[in-house]
Amino acid sequence: MDLLTAQTLVFETLQQAASQNSDVLKPAEQKLKEWEGVPGFYTILFDIFSTHTVDVNVRWLAVLYFKNGIEKYWRKGATNGISEEEKAGIRQKIASTFNEPVNQIAVQLAVAISKMARLDWPREWGSLMPTLLEAVKLSDPLQQHRALLTLYHVIKALSSKRLIGDRRTFQELTANIYGFMLAMWEEHTCLAISQLQSVGPNNSEPNKCLENAMLSLRILTKLTIHGLKKPHEFPDANTFLKLVFERAKTMLHCRVSTRGELQSQVERCIVKLTKVLLSVLENHPLSFVDCLPATLNFTVHYAFTPEGAPLLFERFLIQCLNLLKGILLCPEYKPAKIIEETKEPDTLRAHQIKMSFFETPILNIMCRKLITHYFLLAPQDLQQWDADPEGFVTDEGGECWKYSLRPCTETLFVGLFHDFRTTLSPLLLQLITENHTPVDPHNLDAILAKDAVYNAVGLAAFDLYDEVNFDEWFTTTLRTELQMKEGNYRVIRRRVAWLVGQWTGVKLSCDLRPALYAAMLPLLRSDEDIAVRLTACSTIKSAVDDFEFNSEQFMEYLDPLFGLLFALLKEVHECDTKMHVLGVLSFVVERVGIAIRPYANSLVQYLPLLWQESTDHNMLRCAIVSTLVHLVKALGTVSESGSLAQFLLGVIQLSTDTQQPSHVYLLEDGLELWLTLLENSATISQPLLGLYNNMTQLLELSSENLRTCFYIIQAYILLAPEIFLQHYGEQVMRSCMYLLTDMRSEGIVMTMRLLELCLKANPTRAVTLLEPVYPRIFQAVYVGEEFPMVMSMYLSIIARVLLISRDMFSRVVVHLAESLKVTLESVTSKILDVWLDKMSLVTQPERSKLLSLALASLITSQSPVVLQRFCSILLSVSEVLNDITRTDDMGLIIDSIMWNGDDLSPNSQYDSDIDYKTEHDQRREQLAASDPVYQLELQKYFGEQLKELQNQAGPLVFAQLLQTVDADTLQQVRDYVPL
Repeated sequence: MDLLTAQTLVFETLQQAASQNSDVLKPAEQKLKEWEGVPGFYTILFDIFSTHTVDVNVRWLAVLYFKNGIEKYWRKGATNGISEEEKAGIRQKIASTFNEPVNQIAVQLAVAISKMARLDWPREWGSLMPTLLEAVKLSDPLQQHRALLTLYHVIKALSSKRLIGDRRTFQELTANIYGFMLAMWEEHTCLAISQLQSVGPNNSEPNKCLENAMLSLRILTKLTIHGLKKPHEFPDANTFLKLVFERAKTMLHCRVSTRGELQSQVERCIVKLTKVLLSVLENHPLSFVDCLPATLNFTVHYAFTPEGAPLLFERFLIQCLNLLKGILLCPEYKPAKIIEETKEPDTLRAHQIKMSFFETPILNIMCRKLITHYFLLAPQDLQQWDADPEGFVTDEGGECWKYSLRPCTETLFVGLFHDFRTTLSPLLLQLITENHTPVDPHNLDAILAKDAVYNAVGLAAFDLYDEVNFDEWFTTTLRTELQMKEGNYRVIRRRVAWLVGQWTGVKLSCDLRPALYAAMLPLLRSDEDIAVRLTACSTIKSAVDDFEFNSEQFMEYLDPLFGLLFALLKEVHECDTKMHVLGVLSFVVERVGIAIRPYANSLVQYLPLLWQESTDHNMLRCAIVSTLVHLVKALGTVSESGSLAQFLLGVIQLSTDTQQPSHVYLLEDGLELWLTLLENSATISQPLLGLYNNMTQLLELSSENLRTCFYIIQAYILLAPEIFLQHYGEQVMRSCMYLLTDMRSEGIVMTMRLLELCLKANPTRAVTLLEPVYPRIFQAVYVGEEFPMVMSMYLSIIARVLLISRDMFSRVVVHLAESLKVTLESVTSKILDVWLDKMSLVTQPERSKLLSLALASLITSQSPVVLQRFCSILLSVSEVLNDITRTDDMGLIIDSIMWNGDDLSPNSQYDSDIDYKTEHDQRREQLAASDPVYQLELQKYFGEQLKELQNQAGPLVFAQLLQTVDADTLQQVRDYVPL
C-alpha cells in the first residue's frame, strides 16, 4: 500500500470515528486500534492533524491517537514500538509546529512533545531546547504562545524525572536558561500590567500577555523547585522571589478595575504567584527563610488589616492563610526544645523571625479576626443549610483546607493557638465571657458571633484544658442553650452539640455522661433540624468512642437513642450521610455487645432494603457489611432458616466472589462477616457449606487476607469436620500445597496449624487426607534446619500422625528413604535425633506434652533405632514432666494440661476477639475434650508404656536398657514413674 492510499484510509477511518453513529464509530475505533503497531501510522496521524484545513473534529481525534501512541510505543523496547527512522522523522517535523490555531489541539500536541522529550532529550533530541528557546522569541503572538506552551510541558515532564543523572541534567539546564526565562516572564508581566492599567475594564487585550506571563511563571516555578538544590544561593532565584511579591501587589490593584473573564484571568495570575511562594516553602523551607519577613507582612496585611481587605478575593485569601499555616507548622522552623542544641543556623533564624513578628498585638488582631470575621457563618452557608442540610454538615476531609476557606481558617487558628497558647488564651477566654449568656433568638448577628466563639473553643479544646471548667459550663449554660427552640437558635444547638463532642474526650467528667446522653435525645428527634440531628449523632459517637465509656451508664438511654438513630438513618438521603449514621449505629452495637439484642430487630429488617438501594455505592455497602459483623456478634447464634441468615449468605457471596467488581471494596469486611457467621452458626447448611467455593480463588489472590481465610477454614472444620472434609478436604490440601511453595515461616506456621486442626477434628479421615503433604514435613525434619516455630509445628504434625496411625508414620518414612536413596534406619535415626535435639526449642507446654506423648508411644514400637535412644527419650519426657506437673491442694502431683471444662489456655492456637462464648468457642471446648494432649495424663501414660516395654523385652533386657541411662535421668524418671 502506497503512502497516499494509507493516508486516505486513515483519514476516512478518523472521519468515521468522529461520527455520532455508534454503528459507524465502533468499527472505526477497532481499525485504529489495530493500526497502533503498524509502521508509519503515527507519521500519517501527524500529517493529518498538522493540516489546518482538515475538519477540526478529525484533527482532534488524530492528535489524541498520536499522543496516546507516543505514550505507549515511543519507549525503546516497547512491544510494536515506533521505529527509530519514524521517530527521527517525527522529531524533525514536530519541532517547528508552533502555529496551531486551535488551543485544545495545541495543548495535546505540547503534551505529546513533552512525552517524547522525557525519553529522548538530550541524547537523541539535543536540538529541542535551542529550537524552543528561539521560538519563544518570535514576534508572532500565536507562535510565541504555542512555543511557550510546549516549553512549559517539556520542562514539566523533565522536572518529574527522579534518577540522579536525570536530575543533574535538569539542574544544568536550569542554570543555563533560568536568567532567560526570568527576563521573559518579567517582560510579559510588565506588558500585561501596563495594558491592564491603560485599558478599560472590559477590554480583553491583556489576556494574551497574561497567558504568556502565566506560562513563563509556571516554567520558572518548575525550574526553581526541581532545578535548584538551594534556590537562595542562586541570585536569579532570589530576584525572582522578590519580584513575586511586587507583581502580586500590583496585580491586586489592577484586578479592582477589571471585570468578567479578564478579572478571572488576573485572579488566576495572582493565585499562581502566591503558589510559587507556597511551593518554595514546602520544597525548600531553608531557602525560604530570607522570604519570611516579606511573606508574613504580605499575608497578614491582606488577610488581617482593614487596608488590605478591599483587595481580597477568596482564592487569594486561602493562599495567604495557607502560607501562614505553612510557616507556623514547618518542622524546619521549629528549634529543639533546648534551643542551643539546634545545629541548623537557618532554623534558629527562622524561629527568631517568627517570634519577632508574632508579637502580642499582631496575634490578638489575627485571632480576633479569625473568630469574629472568618468563622462567622456567611449568608451562603445558611442558604446551603436550608437547601442541603446533609451536605452542609458533612465534614470535609482530606486536604480540603488547601482549597476551601472555612477549613483553611480553622486549621490556621488551631496552629496559631497551639503555638501561642499563653498569649492567645486570655483573648479567647474574654470572648467566651462576652458570649457566655444566652442571646436573643431573633438576633442573628449575636447568634452567629456566639457560634463563631464556640467553634474556636471546640477547635482549641486540648489547649484550653487548664483554662476552662467545661463541666460547670455544660451544666449551667450549654445544656440550657440546647433546649432553646426559638428563632435562629438551631445554629447554637448544632454548635453546642458539636462543642460537647469536641470536649467529651478532653475534659467532661464521667459523672456527666448520662446528662450528655439525655441532652442529645431531644436533638435526635424527627421534629429537630436535620443538621442538628446529624451533629448530635456525631457527638454520640464521640461519647461512646471515649476511653472512659461506661456501658452501664449508657444502658438507660440505649433504647431511645438506638431508635432515634435508626429513624435518622432511614430519613437521610445522601450516601455519605447514611454511611455516617450507620457507622455510629454500628459503633454503638459494638460497644454494648449483647445488650443490643432487644433493640436490633428493626435494624436487622432495614439493612436488606438499604443493601438493595446501595447497588452503586460500594463504600456504603462496606459500612453495611461492617455493621452486620457487629450485629451478628451481638445477636449470637444465627438461625439457619431465618431471613437474616439468607441475607448474610447473599452478602458474603457477593463480597467474596472475585468475579464481582465490587469485591475489591467489600472483600475484607466480607471475610470478617463470613468468619463471624461461621462462629455463630449452630449447624451447617448446604448454602453455608457451598460458600466455600469462593475460597480457592481467594487463597490464590494474595497473602493480604490469608490469615482470615485460614480462620474461616478452621471455623468450617470445627463446625462440621466430617461433612466439610468429605466435600472440600482434597481442595483444602491442594490449596495448602500450592501456598507452601512460596511461603515465609509465618505462613508455614499458619498452614501447619490448619493441618493440625484437621488431624484433631477428624483423625481417621484427616490422617489419610494429609498424605500428600507429609513428605515435605518429614523431609524438613530430616534436614533439621527450619526456624524453631516452624520446626515445632512440623514435629507436632508428625507426633499426631504417630499417635493416630503408626502405619501411616512408617509408610511415610519408607517413602522418604526411597526418595532420598538411603536406608530406612538412617532416616528414622535422623528424624528422631532432630526431634530429641529440638525438643528444648518448643516453648508451648501443650506442644511439649504432645511431643512427649508421641515419644512415649514409640517406646513400645520394638524398634532398635528407638531403643538406641532410650536414655534421650527418658530425659526428654522427664523434663517435660518437670514443666507441666504441679502439686494440688491435697499434695498430689497432677498434670497441669488436662481438660477440666474451663476455658482453653491462653497459649491455644485459636484466637478470639470476643468477650463471650460463641458456638465456635463451645466447639473448641468439645474438640479439647477429645484431644490426647488434654485427655491423656503424661505421667500415667509414660508409666504404662515403660511397663509395657518391660513386659515386651523381659526383666533382663529391660534392666540392661536402664543401665544405658545415666543416674540423674533415672532419678528424674523415678520421681514420676516407679522402675
